[in-house]
Amino acid sequence: MSDPRNRGAAAATPTTGEGCLRRFDPDAVSEQHGADFTAAAALWQALQSEPEKPSATAPASPDDAATKG
Repeated sequence: MSDPRNRGAAAATPTTGEGCLRRFDPDAVSEQHGADFTAAAALWQALQSEPEKPSATAPASPDDAATKG
């Protein structure tokens, strides 16, 4: 760029949805955008097969907090 006043050529990735449901358009995202979701299905399966661990910092319910305190 010889002229510092020239604007960049980058464009935002296309999105779909509105508000809280807004996300990248899966049909428009590619490796060119730096997205690689080839391991997403395997990660999802691994996370679903793990048993859920209770949190050590928060009580299971408000009743548990009242009886322990």
